[in-house]
Amino acid sequence: MEFSRRSTFDFRSPGSRARSERLILAILVALTLAAWIATVVQSGSGGMGMGLTMGLTGPLFLAIWSTMMAAMMFPSSAPMILAFACACRDRRGRHDAFVPTLAFAGAYLLVWVGAGGVAFLLAQWLQNLGMQSMWLMHNAARFAGLVFVAAGVYQLSPPKRMCLAKCRSPQDFVFTSWRDGYLGAVQMGLRHGQLCLGCCWLLFAILFPLGVMSVPAMAVLALLIFAEKILPAGIAISRGVGAALTLYGILVLALPQALPLAGRM
Repeated sequence: MEFSRRSTFDFRSPGSRARSERLILAILVALTLAAWIATVVQSGSGGMGMGLTMGLTGPLFLAIWSTMMAAMMFPSSAPMILAFACACRDRRGRHDAFVPTLAFAGAYLLVWVGAGGVAFLLAQWLQNLGMQSMWLMHNAARFAGLVFVAAGVYQLSPPKRMCLAKCRSPQDFVFTSWRDGYLGAVQMGLRHGQLCLGCCWLLFAILFPLGVMSVPAMAVLALLIFAEKILPAGIAISRGVGAALTLYGILVLALPQALPLAGRM
């Protein structure tokens, strides 16, 4: 590896970016906006059914899920993607950072697509199980409360702190995880995706009781993820979110009506 740790610290400075990095940033912004527009249009189309899977087939669920992940996760992952692009530029004076960065970002998104596949299978299993048991249907809101408690406790756990610390340090990640070539870019993107998934997976679990295609819930969640990963007070915000989710989950366990969709579950 022929770039120094210091060389990746200036990626935030517009004057230091190569043209390819500015292009990458513009593409990220465009993809994020397009994904949000598509998500809002889809959520308002009225073609979704009820239940955890919204009556969707697996491929359609994954297509919608992938669009949601691009909308929600690209903003908080932009510093990592730009740090990778900057490192590509700095190696041996190269300026062809675009294709390796595309491979890096694509592999990152692929991890979230895989997570969506697992989420769909689990949601389908739980939905079928609930249809066979009136007791489960009657207590669905309380099970949702358990999900909120689990998400809140995880926010305060050592695995969360470890994954969040790595996501908040893009330069260190690039320096310590560097792999050469396009295959190396894919490997690094998969690794970043795994860390990001480890950081946020239970936060996304709460979308199911709130409504997977609830745009307000998605927007709040995306802002919280962005805040904990990007803002200086991100760690404190993460802990505050954990405490709030835990308390809200306990409230839902005691009063199921406190869940907005309790009457529809």
